[in-house]
Amino acid sequence: MSQFTTTASPKVLHFTAPWHPSHAQMSAVMTALPTAFPSLTFQSLPAETSPTLVNKFNVTVVPTFIFLLNDEVWSRLEGADPSELTRKVGELKEESFKLKGNNTNAAVVKEVEKEVEKEKEEGEEGGIDEELRKKIQTLLTSAPVLLLMKGTPTSPKCGFSRQTISLLQSSKIPFSSYNILENDAIRQGVKIYSDWPTYPQLYVKGELIGGLDILKDLAEDGPLSESLGVSALESIDERLSRLTKRSEVIVFMKGLPSGPKCGFSRQIVEILEDVCPKGYDSFNILEDEEVRRELKRFSEWPTYPQLWVRGELVGGLDVVREMKEEGELKELIEG
Repeated sequence: MSQFTTTASPKVLHFTAPWHPSHAQMSAVMTALPTAFPSLTFQSLPAETSPTLVNKFNVTVVPTFIFLLNDEVWSRLEGADPSELTRKVGELKEESFKLKGNNTNAAVVKEVEKEVEKEKEEGEEGGIDEELRKKIQTLLTSAPVLLLMKGTPTSPKCGFSRQTISLLQSSKIPFSSYNILENDAIRQGVKIYSDWPTYPQLYVKGELIGGLDILKDLAEDGPLSESLGVSALESIDERLSRLTKRSEVIVFMKGLPSGPKCGFSRQIVEILEDVCPKGYDSFNILEDEEVRRELKRFSEWPTYPQLWVRGELVGGLDVVREMKEEGELKELIEG
């Protein structure tokens, strides 16, 4: 939303800018929060086109979150921190309930305070000790991208986990996973540690991104890999394209130039040693079955060795030998 609206309910204002790296992530969080906190109002405002509100709330950085209670600033949060944002939203909801009690009668106030105190005691009793905290920290930083889920990628145990796996795989996001059903202490502890009540949960470099709804929103804003700040997995054609362009001159062969594993590869090495005084690159197809199998399709050339110059296929041994005899090979390589 771009226009500020006045409501009686507690409000969370999100001042943002589309160009900011955190825009997609934090906007997705703001989209998901109303489901968990229906009694609160959430608004996103473009800082650059809301000068009056920016001045009113003294917004100097994006993202900035302003928490309003009875149309007064109750708290604020600067920076992109989904966990802290969720925690503060929960506190705002709790505070609004307390105030609602004050507007009713003393008996209700007492009851509310009793409930709040009970929740605090339960929180302390259900808290996480230092040993468990360290285990959780180690787990969450054990992989660049980690999915805490119910089940495993090959056997998810809930629909949300299954959908999340599908989304990550279709977006070519490399990830590790942890089955929270195998350890109830971890399962309950992470909810407290990250202040996020449901699973699955996705972490990037140890930082909580969110659950399925947030990932869906991020994917709608563009490539999910870019929103998460991770590199997507290459398709085999992307990898082959990169490999064939890795060096100006590269030969895909059986073995290495220093130890060819077939007569054809040995002969092409002898030719290249003669016409490439500056050296050349090589790739041993015997060490990578996928490349060995798929390069034939990619190049539409059924045999090895294969010589590539500046990302273009030259051919196999017969073609290379003929080009050398006619003086064309050296000219092509030096050209």
